[in-house]
Amino acid sequence: MTSAPRPACRKLRPSADHVYDGKQGFSYFEGIAQETTGAQAICMHLLTIPPGGRAKAHKHATHETAIFMLDGVTTMYWGDALEHRMEVEAGDLLYIPADMPHLPFNPGSTPARAVIARTDPHEQESVVLLPELEHLVP
Repeated sequence: MTSAPRPACRKLRPSADHVYDGKQGFSYFEGIAQETTGAQAICMHLLTIPPGGRAKAHKHATHETAIFMLDGVTTMYWGDALEHRMEVEAGDLLYIPADMPHLPFNPGSTPARAVIARTDPHEQESVVLLPELEHLVP
């Protein structure tokens, strides 16, 4: 009886050659994901939101998200009608439950950078755009 080979450890380094445009409207460093490393239950990316940058209203179907803000400040609207507002700044940890509508943007004059991890091993599979909520955020 032969067992399948164990997956190998992988190391990635952020670079301009490994960036993709997400459905949400931002560009992400192509980090840890099933597509890049064979990850089975998690993905982790780096995100830079330029000054004035705004995502499209969206949610991650059935997947939780954890964010660590490295630099800058963002504002996030969240809730079924994006009725809640939260400021997130460097050093903050943010948890977004599965299926929670949200829309982040950078109101500042400097880039905002964050590490984002989700329980979806795919880079974009669980992203669900919510265009019907766009008009709710000024």
